Amino acid sequence: MADEETKSTLEFLYNVSRELASALELRQVLQRILFQSLKYVGGERASIVVLDDNGKAIDSAIVYGRKIHDHTTQQLRETVERGLAGWVIRMRQPAWVPDTSRDERWLRRPDDAVDQSGAKTALCVPLMARERLVGVLTLVHPEPGSYNKEHFELMQAIADISGIAVLNARLYAESQRQARVMTALAASAAAINASLRLDEVLQRILNETIQALQVETVALALVETNWDLVFQAATGEHKEAIIGKRIQAGQGVTGWVVHEGEGVVIPAVRDDKRFVPGEHFTGLDVHAMAVAPIYAQARVIGILQAINPISGVFDPDALLVLTGIGNLAGSTIQHAQLFERLQAAHKRYRELFDDSVDPILVTGWDGVIHEVNRQAAVITEYTSRQLQGMLIDQLHDATHGDKLVSMENLKNGKIISYEAMLKSKSGKKIPIQVNVRKVVFEEAESLQWLMRDITARKELDTLREDLTSMIYHDLRSPLANIVSSLDVLSTIFPGPENETIQSVTTIARRSTDRIQRLVSSLLDINRLEAGQTIVSQQTVTPSILAEDAMDAVRPMTDSRHQTLKNRLSDKLPPIWVDVDMIRRVLINLMENASKFTAPEGKIELGGKLEGEWVQLWVHDNGSGIPFAEQEHIFEKYTRLKGQENANGLGVGLAFCRLAVNGHGGRIWVESEVGKGSKFVMTLPVAKEK
Repeated sequence: MADEETKSTLEFLYNVSRELASALELRQVLQRILFQSLKYVGGERASIVVLDDNGKAIDSAIVYGRKIHDHTTQQLRETVERGLAGWVIRMRQPAWVPDTSRDERWLRRPDDAVDQSGAKTALCVPLMARERLVGVLTLVHPEPGSYNKEHFELMQAIADISGIAVLNARLYAESQRQARVMTALAASAAAINASLRLDEVLQRILNETIQALQVETVALALVETNWDLVFQAATGEHKEAIIGKRIQAGQGVTGWVVHEGEGVVIPAVRDDKRFVPGEHFTGLDVHAMAVAPIYAQARVIGILQAINPISGVFDPDALLVLTGIGNLAGSTIQHAQLFERLQAAHKRYRELFDDSVDPILVTGWDGVIHEVNRQAAVITEYTSRQLQGMLIDQLHDATHGDKLVSMENLKNGKIISYEAMLKSKSGKKIPIQVNVRKVVFEEAESLQWLMRDITARKELDTLREDLTSMIYHDLRSPLANIVSSLDVLSTIFPGPENETIQSVTTIARRSTDRIQRLVSSLLDINRLEAGQTIVSQQTVTPSILAEDAMDAVRPMTDSRHQTLKNRLSDKLPPIWVDVDMIRRVLINLMENASKFTAPEGKIELGGKLEGEWVQLWVHDNGSGIPFAEQEHIFEKYTRLKGQENANGLGVGLAFCRLAVNGHGGRIWVESEVGKGSKFVMTLPVAKEK
């Protein structure tokens, strides 16, 4: 008898194992477990719930009689949370309920009422695989007390066999799902990234989404700066009603997705409190939707929305696929937006390049011209095609200064400016101001040559020089007569009784001295610019030279109640200079200091020995000079901008620089707006004979 039971048990286990081993699809495995349980144990219905590794119910199946029945998510949740299956899951041990009406673990439904189906018998066992709980199997008989110990043991035997089958089927289903997801995402990535035009990118995203999810409509909205969502593209049913629609920040399901940064699937939108009437689209009856955020650089830039699955319900992987496409779309959309902005910027640059009033040429480091604008063709009289391929040296002398040093400066990002003569096709020579700088052209380092026609400026310079020469020659002779006349008057009317006349002649003499200094400075500028050397040098003590210059300036500082101090040490060695020229340099610097210093201000002369040079300076506490203008104030005809006292010809500091440079020294300014200025120059020490 025992042998017969063993044989029967082995036959039972073999049949069940063979039945389960022949299936891999999870749904098919579940159904076979249920049918085998009803066949060998008996009962009117059976159910099975599948759990993931976190103990969350992910699938289930119900057999009633010989038919598979659909179940709802709500039923599954209630069974796991409050029913007998939930108790078995929590306790991880089987349950045998002879009478369901007398066991609190049984979840009573309306059909369990006395006047309905009434009390039943239930067996519920956990499905274990590799020490993991993978599900729970429940068997129900319509009559109380119908199951005995043998049935209970058979149920446990089926559970032992079924556990590993369920786990394998679940893993197979997960691998198949992941394969489908990866295939869909790979195809989406290839399609989405095939273009950089924003409109094409958006349309490709929509096409891939609607194909992967099999829905009626897909829409894409981007976040604006105020966090409102504006739908930029849509495909499918009633797409015209969607494009351009705006949803205010934080409103509806889409606003919630943007705020929370996570996707959601809503099987029935009207049952969801987050859904608002504003999310309805004209002509489109929205009954189910899935929404995923679109991320770019760790922030939400938009949402991807799938509406109304064709099958009626979303696939379990819908949100995973939608989120994956959203993640792919984010960087692609941003790249497309950047590309559009780059194209727009390139277009604007090209328009500015072509429409510039100045000629612009682009060359390589070898000087070969690659690109020119319209004005370059006009001024050179060559066509754009003729200019391309020519050397920049063919148009002008580009070897300004030391070419190696210049190229090194250009490579370091500096701008080189110089004047040259442009040679046109017809042989005409045009004076130009050239500005050269390094640029990136066609993704390669290049040189941009901006050539400004300075013909008008050169003509004006010539007029100024002619005027200067005229002033010098026309004033020199009558000025000498005035000086002689003043000397005669001083001789004719000597003594205290002629004090008024002496005062008038003193004022006149100072004015003529000033005119003589100006005329001499203009003459020196012309000579020094022409390259003439300084020949009339002699030895002089700096302090004596400074006192002489201060005497000429003191009437001006006294009239403005300014303090003028000589802080030059008598121990400074003599200097080797043109005394009259350097005296005029000091007078110019002190007059400028007085002019730009407020009444009752301070002006000081100082100096020190620096090797073979004596460093002299004029320091004031005036208004100061802006840093941007400090390099330009030594240029001819340049005056400070925005200064009330900025009168004169603008040649004083130009003369100072030429005079100091002519002695081999240098001159510069140290200044800060509101904190005064310090003009410093170096002059050579007289060598002992």
